[in-house]
Amino acid sequence: MSIGRGAQQRRGVPAGRRARPRARTAATLLLLALVAASSHACVVSPPGDENADANANVSQPAGPTPSLEVAPFPTVSPTQQSATPAPAPPSSAATPSGVSAEIPDSLAIPVAGIRAEDLRDTFNKSRSEGRVHNSIDIIAPKGTPVLAATDGTVVKLFQSVKGGITLYQRGTDGKTIYYYAHLDRYADGLAENKQVRRGEVIGYVGDTGNATPGNYHLHFSIWITEDPKRYWDGQNLNPYPLLTAKK
Repeated sequence: MSIGRGAQQRRGVPAGRRARPRARTAATLLLLALVAASSHACVVSPPGDENADANANVSQPAGPTPSLEVAPFPTVSPTQQSATPAPAPPSSAATPSGVSAEIPDSLAIPVAGIRAEDLRDTFNKSRSEGRVHNSIDIIAPKGTPVLAATDGTVVKLFQSVKGGITLYQRGTDGKTIYYYAHLDRYADGLAENKQVRRGEVIGYVGDTGNATPGNYHLHFSIWITEDPKRYWDGQNLNPYPLLTAKK
């Protein structure tokens, strides 16, 4: 049964406008949907933050622990190292006086290939712990032959903390001691009580003992003993004038 135009007007609904409220509702819903979609699209993570949370609780592995490189220390055969430690060389810088000793007028420079003009007088130079050097340092490459400065006898072959591989030689006068330190090794066949001649190879330049690694040199000292049994104790003598004297 159709409702006439007059019936529609009596119920308060204008004729021809009954479907408009539905259209408005659909438009409103569509607008809300578009607003909601645009609000979600605006939430953007900052560049590079995509792994921030994943990495926040991950502990980074520690870097590798640096290793301490220790240069190999030359060994000394049982025949070369006595069980009784040899005392350190004398620390007194006094010039011998009133001591009878036959010291050669000149000595052979105890490092092969070194000339007198290459030497530097370091006898009075200061060293650690308030010490005076009382010796001469002769710089040369590692492995350079070390020569006996004069004729004499090998008194002691000793490995010490400061001097490293060392050699004590007694001169022909029985009182003068010639001390060679920081050797890399001894010459083959060298032994205590062996007679050596001036210029004979007795060892090789190194950096053992308290020498700075890589600072290859021969530490050479001379002293006069009063008691031959105490070969490590005596009055120091500057080697420089004897090594640079005209041969």
